[in-house]
Amino acid sequence: MLSRRRMLAGLIGLGHLSLVGCANRAVQAPVEGPAPGAELQGPAFPPGLSSARAIDAVIDISHSVKVSDFGLAREHSNILAVLHKATEGGDWQDPAYAERRAKARNAGLLWGAYHFGTRQYPGADQARNFLATAQPGPDTLLALDLELNERIPANSMTIQQAEEFVATVEAITGRLPLVYTHQSWADGRRTGPGGRSLGAPISPQSILAQCDLWLADYRSQPQLPKAWADKGWRIWQYAGENGRTPWPPDSPVRSVSGVERCDRNLFLGDRGTLASYWRSGNSHPMLVSSLAPG
Repeated sequence: MLSRRRMLAGLIGLGHLSLVGCANRAVQAPVEGPAPGAELQGPAFPPGLSSARAIDAVIDISHSVKVSDFGLAREHSNILAVLHKATEGGDWQDPAYAERRAKARNAGLLWGAYHFGTRQYPGADQARNFLATAQPGPDTLLALDLELNERIPANSMTIQQAEEFVATVEAITGRLPLVYTHQSWADGRRTGPGGRSLGAPISPQSILAQCDLWLADYRSQPQLPKAWADKGWRIWQYAGENGRTPWPPDSPVRSVSGVERCDRNLFLGDRGTLASYWRSGNSHPMLVSSLAPG
């Protein structure tokens, strides 16, 4: 998850924004995270779910983030779940994934794995690399990171590759992964250095739109991609690796005990819903241990 910093920065400050993402929630939380069991109320929810409640209990990280103690993250910062990078493209595996998974689960945290999509390999090959590395169990949440590849923009995953990735994951595991994206990228708008785009908007009829949305948006009022306009988001990444949202400029840093830096996410639902959701969608899971990367 690399490019959203720049992509979102240009969208901050578009008119007056009522704050929900960081500083002005119904439940005021200390800098090191919300009080145990705290739930957050605000207007930025999917259509028809304005009365829903969300909890600030999910972080996402990769090997580049230093983790000293997952137990502290749970006990002192009320973190309940971790989404960790597993793979990128068709041949790269996160070297910290397996060790972090064991430590997080020992600390009582729910575990999820995400894949950063690229253009270099077919979507099916990337899916096989992902599943062979993630080794998902029935309680492993899966996700595809579909965004601009900021390091090599020409190597950004296409819609067709993303659809192939999702279809392959579903065929092997019986589950659809979440799709992590931002509204402007998913809607085919030009963004980032050089004005890159996905090429076209994701269609509501695409298999991608059947996946639950992990929305990246650091504005206090997140905007839904058109393909998810009627469905809404399930997880909202509202703050970046330094725990700060760009708006307002003096927003408090929402650090996490035991973790050097991480992205912060709201989950749409309460603690019980979070636990059940992490284990949902497993109607016909299959073993993936025999899969080889590539």
